Amino acid sequence: MKFKRWNIGQTPAQDIAALREAGYPYLLSLVLASRGIHCPEDAAAALDQERSLTLSPMLMKDMDKAVERIQQAIADGEIIAVFGDYDVDGITSTVLLMDYLKSCGAKCLRYIPRRIEDGYGLSREAIESLRDQGATLMITVDCGITGNDEVDFANALGMDVVITDHHECKETLPNAVAVVDPHRPDCAYPFKHLAGVGVALKLVLALGGENREDALFARYCTLAAIGTVADVMRMEGENRTIVSCGLDALSHTDFVGIHALLKEAGLLGKPITSIQIGFVLSPRINAAGRMGEADLAADLLETDDPARAEELAIALCDLNRERQAVEQAICADAIRQIEGLRSEERNALVLSSENWHQGVVGIVASRLSEKYSCPSFMIHLKDGTGKGSCRSYGGLNLFAALESCADLLDGFGGHELAAGFTIPEGNIDSFRSRINRYVRSVSGGEPPVSSLEVDAAILSPAEVTLDQVEHLELLEPYGAGNPRPVFALLGATVDLVQSVGQGRHLKLRLSKGASRFDAIFFSTTEEEAGVYAGMRVDVAFYLQANTFRGNTTLQLQVVDIRSSLTPSRHEAEAMELICRLRQGGRITAQERSRMRSTRELYGAYWVALERHLRQGKAEVETLPYLRSLAGRIGGTESFLRAALAVEVFSERGLISVQRQGDAMTLCLNQLQGKVDLFGCPYLVRLNEWN
Repeated sequence: MKFKRWNIGQTPAQDIAALREAGYPYLLSLVLASRGIHCPEDAAAALDQERSLTLSPMLMKDMDKAVERIQQAIADGEIIAVFGDYDVDGITSTVLLMDYLKSCGAKCLRYIPRRIEDGYGLSREAIESLRDQGATLMITVDCGITGNDEVDFANALGMDVVITDHHECKETLPNAVAVVDPHRPDCAYPFKHLAGVGVALKLVLALGGENREDALFARYCTLAAIGTVADVMRMEGENRTIVSCGLDALSHTDFVGIHALLKEAGLLGKPITSIQIGFVLSPRINAAGRMGEADLAADLLETDDPARAEELAIALCDLNRERQAVEQAICADAIRQIEGLRSEERNALVLSSENWHQGVVGIVASRLSEKYSCPSFMIHLKDGTGKGSCRSYGGLNLFAALESCADLLDGFGGHELAAGFTIPEGNIDSFRSRINRYVRSVSGGEPPVSSLEVDAAILSPAEVTLDQVEHLELLEPYGAGNPRPVFALLGATVDLVQSVGQGRHLKLRLSKGASRFDAIFFSTTEEEAGVYAGMRVDVAFYLQANTFRGNTTLQLQVVDIRSSLTPSRHEAEAMELICRLRQGGRITAQERSRMRSTRELYGAYWVALERHLRQGKAEVETLPYLRSLAGRIGGTESFLRAALAVEVFSERGLISVQRQGDAMTLCLNQLQGKVDLFGCPYLVRLNEWN
């Protein structure tokens, strides 16, 4: 079980019925109802897809100043430098703006920092280099909002600066000609969640004017969609429009580099959703920046030469495979470090090493946050300075967290979910202590618990069909605020377990009633999953259409699997029978016979339970634990007798049992002398005659 807690959405039956009566399919109705949509009118509004951006870019603070200065530079033949960032959002922003400026006849320079050598954001060396090449205007995309000193330096060199960014602002804004960022406090722009490429797109629309907005949006929406999905922006409002239109335009985009990348990734000619952008295209583009070669990805997206595009796409995919190998090595090393941390250092993981690749630590931070259910701060050390990447968990605002430790840092930037920082090596221990205290304070001192959000449990498995899955596409595009639906099948039976992909993945066949489902559990072994044929399980999953050798079938993509918390008919009868015995209800002779156990059998149950409680205490899920206890001892009526044994040990004072919902806490009691087990009133009753 990957997640300790499953939060399964409650779906009011009347809401589902109302949506279905209006013609919405079963699965779609289930998801909509679980997300608080109660009537057909709300469903229609939620599924509606805008085909254009309706908010004027001129609503953004300083957009008028930015347009005026850039148009002046184009008209006067000035050299314009576009300063971007090395992630997918920054690369797509840079390419988008460069393409537009060149189409206007502007003389342009492109600068994307090298992640390792240059670090994040503006730098004096880069600015001086651009000025030496003749640039008199610098436009930042996806960066610059915290570069106050660097902007002052550019001004001193006689270079004007226009900032476009989407990251959080500090109290004092840079002294630029224009600062375009929807997060600045005095910006009245209604939609605050644009990616950096979304802001760059808005700048281009403003430069082109109202008459050209539709044409420019059609050209650039695909680049904007890729950057928006990759930067995990909220999938609502204008972002939903950008990504939806960008996905539709992907197959016929004018950018030949995108076609080359689709081909090399095996996606050419196939339906593309936000899932493919997030998990196939984005990592390949991102690999270039992470491995210090962001210009390679920018060259791919900029080129109009198909042969050159193919060459660059191959290089990009090779770089991504290299990145994956480096990532696995760092992750293994980080896990070894975590095992040595004290409990008070696990509210937020702060890890460092001189051996880690600076460009990859951010991805590992994401994996660790998910694995350990807490924020992660990964620091690459070199020459006494640490460059860190961090990822949030559980709603923690990373920007605010870093701000609380600002006196320990040389600098930081980013937003609430992901950020970067620089720290002297000597401050890392103090930073670890303080950031852990901060996380404890904002979380109320509660230890982090890994939680899986499940939209709904499927109560009608027979209605889960390929046709139903296709209707779920109406919910696209997925992203933050509109996640891909996760369903649960409770009380299913595992019919088949098979390792595939050289033992790296797990193929399952599941059944519930008369329904049968094929499932795949990626990056999980049989041992890690802890399942076996015949086991009763709850399974959480995405639904997908799987095409193999021209045949398309329904498949469950498993997110998590656990021993079922839903009792079978036999288990429910057993629990009811024990409840009756405990409360003094009528027990038949046949039921007495089913529950009777020998002294040896109770001894075996006690040995198994005592071994599990050698630490003195254990919190367990009730049904899975009783199944496990029964399975260890075996025999007829094993579940019933195991459950009764726990009740007897509790009544005799050998253990304490506290029950809460589906879980119970077992505690081993320290007793003096022998205990008369068969003096338990429950067992006394079982030995009475009718």
